Formats: sequence, structure tokens, C-alpha cells
Amino acid sequence: MPLAGLLIRTPWATLPQRLAEPGILTALGLSLQTATLATVLCILFGVPLAWLLARAEFPGRRLVRALVTVPLVLPPVVGGVALLLVFGRRGLIGSWLDATFGITLPFTTAGVVLAEAFVAMPFLVIAVEGALRGADSRYEEAAATLGATRWATFTRVTLPLVAPGIAAGAVLCWARALGEFGATITFAGNFPGRTQTMPLAVYLALETDLQAAIVLSLILLTVSVAILAALRDKWIASP
Repeated sequence: MPLAGLLIRTPWATLPQRLAEPGILTALGLSLQTATLATVLCILFGVPLAWLLARAEFPGRRLVRALVTVPLVLPPVVGGVALLLVFGRRGLIGSWLDATFGITLPFTTAGVVLAEAFVAMPFLVIAVEGALRGADSRYEEAAATLGATRWATFTRVTLPLVAPGIAAGAVLCWARALGEFGATITFAGNFPGRTQTMPLAVYLALETDLQAAIVLSLILLTVSVAILAALRDKWIASP
């Protein structure tokens, strides 16, 4: 019913004009840019982490896995507060970045990317770890017996085997980053053209222009449904 209500109240007659409004285009462009950068960041750190959780045996592995998946259940606002305490100007790392390199992350576009990566990375790690556990390890063992190094085996054997899982995880990660709100507004603020992504624009539009909020919500709904439909067979067996 809520989805039906959104579709019924959508201003279809003026939708093209609404989509062409500068504020909507700016928020959409920033959302696409930051979600893509956050996904790249998640791939760089998430794929090695997933491999470590799936293939390596070490004390505390369950604890590490639990910490990696905490953002799935952690309220996003709490995540934003945690990011401020670490990367803020007086944070554990932020104070050093500011004093040494003059880098300030809160209330910047880079802060948006960091907040989105924080909440979206578990989706990538879970998908890639599942793909690694389901991959046939005999190919990797064969490569090792033929003299391949661990890096060569990882790049030439393991990655091609789990490429579909990485792609699915990256898409889910991108979609989650696109819809992130709580951590973003807490850590990066809501500044048009700099940190105001689509969800934040929806929040602001609700106070001034309901029709614009509906159009923005429709865009996010369309993206979410398209991704879920495209990736359905990744986690639901076909009848």
C-alpha cells in the first residue's frame, strides 16, 4: 500500500519537467557520483576482507565477521556519530589528518563517500564471502601445484571464479550507498551541491515541496526495484 500510494500521488503529467529541475539533477548527479566512489572503496577493502574471512583460519574470525556486519543492524545515525568521533577534526584519526595534511572529512563530499562506504560494505563482503565459500577450491589447489604464487592464484583463478558474486555484491553495495541517509546527514551534513544526496533532498523537499519529494522518492524506488529484479536469481532459486 505505501508503494501504491507513492505511485498514485506521483505527478505524472509534470514528471519530465520535475526531473529536469536543477535541484533534482544536482542531487541525482551527486548521489550517483558518491555511490560509485563508495562502491569502488568497498571493493578495494571488502574483497580482500571477504577472502580473509572465507579462506583464512585465525583466532577471532567470528568476532571480525560480526564487526564487519555490524552496520547492517546498527542505526545509521549511530554510525554517523561513530564516524565523527574517529574522523572529525577532534577525532582519533581526524585530528591527525587535519594537523598533518590539512584534510577535513566531515561535511564534505569525501565524507559522504566515507559514510556510504561504511554502511554499504557489509553487503559486498557477505556476497563475496558466500561466493568464495561456494567456489571449487580444487582449481586453486591445481594452480598451486603448478607453481603459481598466491597472488597469481588469487588474480587469475580465484577472482574469475567469484566474479559473479563480486558483481552482485557491488550492485547491492551501490544501491545501499545510493539510499544512505542517517550516517550521511550526521557525518557530512545536508549542503546542496556538496553533500545533499537524493535521500537528503527528499527529506528537505518534504518540508517545502511535496511533489519534488515524491519525484525523488520515485527515482530511488525505481532503482531499488530494478536492482532487486536483476539480482533475484542470485539468492532465490528458480522454481
